[in-house]
Amino acid sequence: MNRQFERRDILKLIGCSAASVGLFNLAGCQQTLSDSKSFAWSSEAQQIKARIKAPEFPELTKSIKDFGAKPGKQNDSSMAIRAAIADVASAGGGTVLVPAGEFYTGPVHLESNINLHIAQGAVLHFYPEPERYKPYVFTRWEGTELMGLSPLIYAFEKTNVAVTGKGILEGGGSHTHWWPWKGKWKEAEWGDHPVENQKFTRDPLREMAENEVPVAQRVFDDNYLRPPFIQPIRCKNVLIEGVTIKNSPFWLVNPVLCENVTVQGIHCESYGPNSDGCDPEACKDVLIQNCIFDTGDDCIAIKSGRNADGRRVGVASENILIENCQMKAGHGGVVIGSEISGGVRNLYVDNCEMSSPDLDRGIRIKTNSIRGGHLKNLNYRNINIGQVKDAIVINFYYEEGDVGKFTPVLEDIRIENLWVEHATRAFSLRGYPHTPITGVTLKNLTFVKVDKDPIIENVANIKQSGISVNGKFVKI
Repeated sequence: MNRQFERRDILKLIGCSAASVGLFNLAGCQQTLSDSKSFAWSSEAQQIKARIKAPEFPELTKSIKDFGAKPGKQNDSSMAIRAAIADVASAGGGTVLVPAGEFYTGPVHLESNINLHIAQGAVLHFYPEPERYKPYVFTRWEGTELMGLSPLIYAFEKTNVAVTGKGILEGGGSHTHWWPWKGKWKEAEWGDHPVENQKFTRDPLREMAENEVPVAQRVFDDNYLRPPFIQPIRCKNVLIEGVTIKNSPFWLVNPVLCENVTVQGIHCESYGPNSDGCDPEACKDVLIQNCIFDTGDDCIAIKSGRNADGRRVGVASENILIENCQMKAGHGGVVIGSEISGGVRNLYVDNCEMSSPDLDRGIRIKTNSIRGGHLKNLNYRNINIGQVKDAIVINFYYEEGDVGKFTPVLEDIRIENLWVEHATRAFSLRGYPHTPITGVTLKNLTFVKVDKDPIIENVANIKQSGISVNGKFVKI
């Protein structure tokens, strides 16, 4: 597969896609050159990238050891970390250093102008003890707002916050802690616990949201909703850089209602239930680059709130760039949804690699007529997929099917220069009879080996050219 990547890089230098050369001839390359002007990468992507700036911090650096932190599980560093953050914040900001060693803590709440730096050789463990994550804070769980358990690393309405470094963040999720709250999951040894089960909190929460109960009143004495790992909410100028994030209770990186977000060079390694890698939710101006995702759920999922709550808040995810990332295991590589009721617009995905026997889907859009969402100007190009089950998936029937009144709207979806070595299926496209999938352009897609026929239901007016499956040009 690496040879194919190198080959496509050479072809890109001369303006040709691997879809037009290799299995066929140079006549296809000439056609690609002449057509590329009409499918040019929007200058808007470059404009978005130019205005996303990572926050900068004063030179002041203080180690958590200066405030009493000691390595070892028996040494709770929670108060020391809290004191270090307060001290540096009171001085105008700077870096709170977690030095080499294994430290243990409860939730960490960032203040404005704070960079939490996990040094190389450092492991910051989070105790998997739910009572530590109280008192409740304002949070979102699967796109619905509530007062819930604190995220492991949390920032609320702050400016200039960061989590950086070459160290490891260890979330403590396992078959004995946090993950069993999921309930029945795959072939896991746990089942549906009659008390400690997220459905007993999730279901009434969603009912509250549908009934427009104020968020401050969405409080549960027994809350079994697993907290996300890193969740800044309503923050400006956010940076997540370099760290390795492991064994999260729930979603790993979940900025919510944030603006100017940079996620770069992180390594997400978590195989538990709902271990999404990076889920920007109702955020504006987001750059995700040079990251590795190896997860138990979606690698990257763009979200904007669920159902009535997403429509109440009414904020889309917009102006998002994803580039030079690697996706391994996961339910999907780059995903839109499923909590997408606020819509998404202006997404650009470029030069990413995906491959794993455990990668279920490459490019995926999932929604339904309860969740709805206006999905506009979504662009994907130069994507190399080694092994995947379903390469391109658009599904209007996700989970609830077609029982609502908020029909999804797709507009200006473009996929160009996609190379897939081996897929079970090239396409799974399922629209509604009353609202077929439209607004999609497919160009220069090569599927070297495909095992099964595509699933195509209620698709209309798809623009397509240069689609090769098992060595033959096809129309879907």
